[in-house]
Amino acid sequence: MTALRQTAMKELEKLPEDKVSFILQIMQGVNGLYNDNQSERKEAFTRLEQLRKKGTVTDYDAELASYREEKYGK
Repeated sequence: MTALRQTAMKELEKLPEDKVSFILQIMQGVNGLYNDNQSERKEAFTRLEQLRKKGTVTDYDAELASYREEKYGK
């Protein structure tokens, strides 16, 4: 056990029993954020990739001219 963990254990032993539950909740929250962060990112990226529209435009100048004509009408 590292010195840092030993210090943390000593501090936990000093706490009253009713305060230990708060520390436990904090520890579980931090552990959950640390472990699930990568999986959540991957899932979010996958959802974004599914939502992304695939472009079919091959002539960008003609597409732009078409939008200008539609909007401003010449």
